[in-house]
Amino acid sequence: MFHTPSPWIQRFTHLVPAGGTVLDVACGHGRHLHWFAEHGHPGLGIDRSQEALAALPASAQRLCADIENGAWPLPGTQFDAVVVTNYLWRALLPTLVASVAPGGVLLYETFAAGNARFGKPSRPDFLLQPGELLHACAGELQVVAYEDGFLDNPPRCVQRIAARRPLPGSEAPAAL
Repeated sequence: MFHTPSPWIQRFTHLVPAGGTVLDVACGHGRHLHWFAEHGHPGLGIDRSQEALAALPASAQRLCADIENGAWPLPGTQFDAVVVTNYLWRALLPTLVASVAPGGVLLYETFAAGNARFGKPSRPDFLLQPGELLHACAGELQVVAYEDGFLDNPPRCVQRIAARRPLPGSEAPAAL
């Protein structure tokens, strides 16, 4: 059985265009790809673990890649949704934003500054700083929802964003 998808991802699934493609970055065993497959979205999971990728739904494409130590394996490719949870590689943030297709959405949720008091991750390299996701999206994506703070079950500090790329001809997002 697969873990329940993040409530944040569930809450904003409706933003993904009907039948839209989903990229799940550092997807692990694919809890979100299973969720999106159940909602009619084809998916691509990228992870460095071949074992984890084996657990993805049969309908999902798999890409085994070490995205921290190699080139981005999908240059110029865009998706209707880019999903990232519990993962941070700052150098990849601009690429992830650029991977959101017009009318598509970025759904991102990971640990934030302050989490060290609750356990791991505790290294600053793995914790978003205040406003970091907002700044990553500024001028490119329209923020639909954003949170930065404490969650109590289990206790942790997180930052999360749901942000859309405008369709051509629509109003561009304002810079922060």
